[in-house]
Amino acid sequence: MVVKIKVKNVSFSYGSIKALENVSFEIENEFVGIIGPNGSGKTTLLNCMAGFLKSDGCILINGKDINKLDRKKVAREIGIVPQIPNISFPLTVFDIVLMGRNPHKKMLEFMNEKDIKIANDAMEAVGIEHLADRTITELSGGELQKVIIARALAQQPNILLLDEPTAHLDIHHQIEILSLIKSLIGKGITAIAVLHDLNLASCFCDKIILLNKGKIFAIGNVKEVITPDNIYTVYGIRVDILQHPKSKKPVIIFPE
Repeated sequence: MVVKIKVKNVSFSYGSIKALENVSFEIENEFVGIIGPNGSGKTTLLNCMAGFLKSDGCILINGKDINKLDRKKVAREIGIVPQIPNISFPLTVFDIVLMGRNPHKKMLEFMNEKDIKIANDAMEAVGIEHLADRTITELSGGELQKVIIARALAQQPNILLLDEPTAHLDIHHQIEILSLIKSLIGKGITAIAVLHDLNLASCFCDKIILLNKGKIFAIGNVKEVITPDNIYTVYGIRVDILQHPKSKKPVIIFPE
């Protein structure tokens, strides 16, 4: 299934402070990284796309205006992977993943065999089926992140929005999580992730959106966006760019 996202003239303010200004782009079945300095509007943009914040302009998913859909319909289209999961009870991994089926259920409707199979399939897709009976308080950071991704997949969404999915993880788990997200693109899912590590963004993303002061400074493939001039202008540091010997993608060399 082709999933087309169109963001057109999106603006958002926190009171008198502009967080986003006339942001426009289109995405279609890609892994897109949103990068930029702290305070550039990355998470705000993600929250607008999720429908958590009501922005000016419009955000269309396959022609449907997200601000005109109810929350359950949005949750059937979009799976959210927050930076800090809001889970306060010692539930099992299976229970957490099964919650992803809630958008497909009516009030007081029980889960059925189909829901259980979808939850099990989601756990298998991210490689955590062996953790099904563990409580989340027993998990490592990388394992917990996989659980939250599995919960989002159990929603059977067309789109995944991820806010810093590799934050607080070691390099092994960072690569594991991003490889997992990348693999989902071939299964018809569009993924949009806020990322801080520019080299990881370059390695895994198909397209990069570089934000600066609430506006799109650059957008395109990694070679078009991750350049010495762009990084100096937005981040204020001089870097060298080498080419990865295998992927041919940019590799940033930071100053000593």
